[in-house]
Amino acid sequence: MYDIIIVGAGPAGLTAALYARRAEKSVLVLEKETFGGQITYSPKVENYPGMLSVSGNELAEKLIEQVLSHGADVEPTDVTEVRDFGDRKIVTTTDGEYEAKAVIIAAGSKHRRLGLDREESFIGNGISFCAICDGAFYKDKNVAVIGGGNTALQDSVLLSEGCRSVTIVQNLSTLTGEQKLINILVNRPNVNIIYNTVVEALNGESELKSISLSNTVTGEKTLLKVDGIFVAIGQVPENEPFTNVVSTDERGYIISGEDCMTTTPGVFVAGDCRTKAIRQVATAVSDGAIAALSAIKYIDSIK
Repeated sequence: MYDIIIVGAGPAGLTAALYARRAEKSVLVLEKETFGGQITYSPKVENYPGMLSVSGNELAEKLIEQVLSHGADVEPTDVTEVRDFGDRKIVTTTDGEYEAKAVIIAAGSKHRRLGLDREESFIGNGISFCAICDGAFYKDKNVAVIGGGNTALQDSVLLSEGCRSVTIVQNLSTLTGEQKLINILVNRPNVNIIYNTVVEALNGESELKSISLSNTVTGEKTLLKVDGIFVAIGQVPENEPFTNVVSTDERGYIISGEDCMTTTPGVFVAGDCRTKAIRQVATAVSDGAIAALSAIKYIDSIK
């Protein structure tokens, strides 16, 4: 039996593993896809404390190396269920079952995709999901923002301050974000808003060069040349395997306060999969530390 099993090997999960191991707790980290999480999609990270610039892959590699050097076990496998038996938790995966005194869920969330051919290959090569993270790379360039909600509008305001042009592509007849943001954007000369329009295709070879658009009312097809696009059509938390042991909100995020505790004693949550206002690598790392310290305190209380 492990002291702590951590589901997810992004910055939140790996930080939790580091703190748990420094407290001399036995730790198993389970990850179904990419070790390092979503940060690996960022070609350059310039807002992480202590590093002027680092690629997402490099940051992830450093985190993993640090966790392994402290003696955590890491397994690539897909978690399908977590069951609560009081002081004992059973984590079921596609490769078998593991037992622990506490579980930290750090499964993250995925940005909702457009569902188009070659989309994954363009991520980091013309497709971004974070204007705060990547907007500076498009200074004096032409970009498009896909979406019309608050996130899309906030991204558009930020991008319009440095980009040559920003085209907002909205599939509805109106923008659905805050009126204050709309007022800012309609008065900026380098911002253009296209309504009732969806992206049909992504064009380019190794890098994105243009997007094919289709008007859902008139059927008109157009081609928009861009240096990059920012997709802001929502996020999807990866919490399906845990709904039997935690409470989630209407969007599927695990309900938790800043203490990273869930409704089940001994089950904790960290990072993008929990209810929170800001989802950045720095806040994920913070969550990981807090969740680990809370789990350590819980384990020590049941001895």
